[in-house]
Amino acid sequence: MPPFGFLTNHGLVLLCIAHDSGVRVRDIAVDVGITERAAQRIVADLVEAGYLDRERIGRRNRYTIRTGLPVSLPARRDIALNTLLSVLLPHASSPERREAMSARAASA
Repeated sequence: MPPFGFLTNHGLVLLCIAHDSGVRVRDIAVDVGITERAAQRIVADLVEAGYLDRERIGRRNRYTIRTGLPVSLPARRDIALNTLLSVLLPHASSPERREAMSARAASA
């Protein structure tokens, strides 16, 4: 396996949330291979940038991805976040993912 990755930790965290909108930060950290504190910071970055909404439900958080927002790519090309996620997670069509990705698509 090469010593590099194609996605940033921010992208990997977003993929974890797209797969399970109720995922715990602890589980994100394990899946991505980062510390729990780093996962918290990345989730906060994504919320602050507007890519995620966070809703507190009891002791857990549920995340909604705002899929209509553009993602800047090199060479000044922008694509919709939903397009990027559908390429990276083509078979992840769970009800949770559909809910997380479509709840805000119209509002963005």
